[in-house]
Amino acid sequence: MTPARLRNFPVSWFAMVMGLSGFSIAWRLAESALDFPALSSYLCVLSGAVFLLLAVAYALKFLRYRDAAVAEFRHPVKMSFVATFSVALVLLAAALLDVAPALSRYIWVFGASIHFLITLYVIATWLSASTFQIQHMNPAWFIPVVGNIIVPIAGVHHASAEISWFFFSVGVVFWLVLMTIIFYRVIFHDPLPGKLLPTLFILIAPPAIGFVAYVALVGQLDVFGRILYYVGLFLTLLLLTQIHRFARLPFALSWWAYSFPMAAITSATVRMYQLTSLTGFAVIAYILLVLLTVVIAFLFARTAVAVARQEICVEDN
Repeated sequence: MTPARLRNFPVSWFAMVMGLSGFSIAWRLAESALDFPALSSYLCVLSGAVFLLLAVAYALKFLRYRDAAVAEFRHPVKMSFVATFSVALVLLAAALLDVAPALSRYIWVFGASIHFLITLYVIATWLSASTFQIQHMNPAWFIPVVGNIIVPIAGVHHASAEISWFFFSVGVVFWLVLMTIIFYRVIFHDPLPGKLLPTLFILIAPPAIGFVAYVALVGQLDVFGRILYYVGLFLTLLLLTQIHRFARLPFALSWWAYSFPMAAITSATVRMYQLTSLTGFAVIAYILLVLLTVVIAFLFARTAVAVARQEICVEDN
């Protein structure tokens, strides 16, 4: 990697690991519930390998071009993507639960701790800085704060349930707050820039993965769990009706924002089938998992092409 490309290596690369880890979790659930082929272990290895590769690259950037890395932490839009690193770790821990429980525990403790610190930093910055404008607001703001909702998926296996309830509570409450602001921003202000338009899919993730986390905490399907799932399903259908808007966009790394939310609603649907035994959920889960597989394969291939063409890791216009 050339010095210029390393300097412009964005922290948002870790959204790729979020998508791959979410894909692994969805596939693991489908293996037990829908008799899918046993591929989740291989997907875990792929997710871990990609994470290590990206972590080494970003560590080199931080060592050689610390000013560029620090600038991302302070940027009103890019600072939200810093949390993709810690969320990727928490998701990796969840993906490794059945494959390597001890390793999963270490990764979860590290990832959850780092994410807690990032959450404090981001919210403190929101409250103290005077540079934020409504145009800076986009669904990626969910990642550092609402991302806490993911922690219980592996957390219920590695620590006291009270710790998982702490993270879940923070994520749910701030989801409602930020969701309100985002709808205000997209309805009454200028449209999102093209590069950030794919982040609208992030709207699916909090209720969908929140459902998976909530069921892990309470151990059953109840009224609140149903509300979370059906809100996630509705948002998925809503955004799929807008697919023509997304299809016209030029490729950017932000396209990986499609992956984890789709994995989240797929996992949630498989869990709904496990909890209800209703055939309709199995049918939806099959459709979503096939769609998710196509999306992941396309994103992987398109990202490889973009890297080869040096379309990524370039200075922002």
